[in-house]
Amino acid sequence: MLVLSRKPGERIRIGDDVTLTIVRIGPNSVRLGIDAPRSTSIVREELCIDFSDLPESSQIKEETSSH
Repeated sequence: MLVLSRKPGERIRIGDDVTLTIVRIGPNSVRLGIDAPRSTSIVREELCIDFSDLPESSQIKEETSSH
């Protein structure tokens, strides 16, 4: 993992297409701006649920309720 120190307004480039901008640094959070092509999927990690750990009946309920 690469760890960088940045100040508000500074940017980090990822490849040719993605730019992260440090918008604000608070006491308990950092606000990031992300410029990326629409084809790039950007998802907060806590929204990526691993359904393989749930019992099989729970998986079916989750899958059917989301459609």
